[in-house]
Amino acid sequence: MNLKAHAFRLSAYGAVGFLCAGVYAVILIILEQWLPVWLANPGAFLVASLVGSLGHSRYTFRRETRGDSFAKRWVTAQYLINVTVCTLLPLVLPSFLDEGIRLLILVFTPTLLNAFIWSQAARFSENKQIIRTQPLLHADDLGLSNETNYAICQLTNEGKLNGASLLVQAPATQEAVRLWSQIEQKYPDINLCLHLCLTEGPPSANTSSVKNLINGKGFLHYSFGKWLLLSLMPNNLNFKKKIRRQLSQEIKAQIKLFKILTKKNNIQLDGHQHIHLVPIVIEEIVRVANTENIKWIRSTREPLPSGLPIRYWWHAFRDAGLLKWLVLQILSIMAESKLKRNNISTNQLLSGILFTGQMTILPLKTCWQALSCHQVSKNKTSSILLAHPSSTPKINLSEEGFSISHPFAKSEYRQLEWQGLETLSEEWIN
Repeated sequence: MNLKAHAFRLSAYGAVGFLCAGVYAVILIILEQWLPVWLANPGAFLVASLVGSLGHSRYTFRRETRGDSFAKRWVTAQYLINVTVCTLLPLVLPSFLDEGIRLLILVFTPTLLNAFIWSQAARFSENKQIIRTQPLLHADDLGLSNETNYAICQLTNEGKLNGASLLVQAPATQEAVRLWSQIEQKYPDINLCLHLCLTEGPPSANTSSVKNLINGKGFLHYSFGKWLLLSLMPNNLNFKKKIRRQLSQEIKAQIKLFKILTKKNNIQLDGHQHIHLVPIVIEEIVRVANTENIKWIRSTREPLPSGLPIRYWWHAFRDAGLLKWLVLQILSIMAESKLKRNNISTNQLLSGILFTGQMTILPLKTCWQALSCHQVSKNKTSSILLAHPSSTPKINLSEEGFSISHPFAKSEYRQLEWQGLETLSEEWIN
């Protein structure tokens, strides 16, 4: 897109935004005559969102949409994300901030969010017109339990999975490696990735070299949120420098163990709970990528699927799936620029974040179809449909150091996800 086109798009975006602000103000004044402000405000914002959707689809992003309206789910996502952010943002901003800076953050954060959401909606509309390509089916958490191993290996042997990701320090890792080696004899081109784990379970490095990363029981304990907060800290802090050194030790130890277990030298890598995308983590991964032969790292750019009943979207909103989706979209964009600069390959797109925990037959199908609408770029690998099939583990994963995974693994949705993948057929996905 040339400079003139960029200027037009920016002016068009501003014009539609100005119109939406006017509509919001007028509707709010009218609604406040009959409704309390806590009802009038979201009502007025909903009307403004609908106007914004029409304006941006028919005018700002006409080149991508060809004049068609955005899919309804984009309006829903824009509305729910904005309401959530506008509600929480004033509560989380530090009290010491200057009032002028505080006002700028409150005003421009929704503006930037909207620009991101509507541009993604436009890209989705454009990609709907592209020829379909077949995504890969991939399962995480190989090694977590014998039940998880059995589900993943059975699906792979049936040709229902194209690959899996291995936890190198999980309760059933050794059995997983044994079973997977048998699968590789049958399918030599099957993919196996290192499932980097930094939030739970025992460390792979010597405990004395990662003592700040483990708790009193000797298990890794920094949550995704804590790693994210660490990323935001100034780099010159001694504590952050110390954590970086320990993080690097743990990453290299897990890579070394993966190579020993699998006899693989070239590494494909992703992260347990997508921890590999957190800035401080991806920076350390990229730093050692050359010496450790890391050739591919997973990204989580996820298109929004169509055709799902509203209850799935409600669950995604209620269970913070939409917020998780938004955070991971931003982190993936940031990570992809680093991967590109370092000549590390990644996948085109991925589905399985937004509806994690409820990937039954219908979400699996619609996510597959959403991925199939996107062409694969020259420098990327196929898109990925991510799953977590299993039956209920017989062991207590919390006692093994996997307390975050324990309730997830016990959920009935692991079995339903397994059943959904079992139903895959050429008729079903076409």
